Amino acid sequence: MLAMGVIHLEKLPSHGAKLRRIFERTLGLIDEFHPEEVALEAPFFGKNVQSMLKLGRAQGVAMAAAVYRDLPIFEYAPRKIKQSITGTGTASKEQVAQMLKSILKLRQEDMPKHLDATDGLAAALCHYFQGNTVKAGKTYSGWDSFVKNNPGKVK
Repeated sequence: MLAMGVIHLEKLPSHGAKLRRIFERTLGLIDEFHPEEVALEAPFFGKNVQSMLKLGRAQGVAMAAAVYRDLPIFEYAPRKIKQSITGTGTASKEQVAQMLKSILKLRQEDMPKHLDATDGLAAALCHYFQGNTVKAGKTYSGWDSFVKNNPGKVK
């Protein structure tokens, strides 16, 4: 994990402005960290159609940013992500966050205060567990060990 956070959109004036911010921030993260591929949570079906449409559009602009940089995209269903991280597809956000903390040996101060921030990290780790094209590299005993051995990759 090199970065984790949320994009605050509540103060933006329109849905279009919110989509633009998602696109620009995703593109910025791609340009900053140079990933080889992108893992995303696939759209899910809920009872509120308007919420599903907005979420689908948000996912679409994040995908567009990856496509714009010629990155392959991998999508995982929310249940698949939860199951790969916690062992159950019905886990809560709190359970997913605690398992990420444990698996990645993160310190409490490295954990975000907004649990939505762990969703992206969970999708990335799920992708790694699926053994797709992510290349396994060195293993580290924790975040401090990674930082020590990769001084140019962490700001």
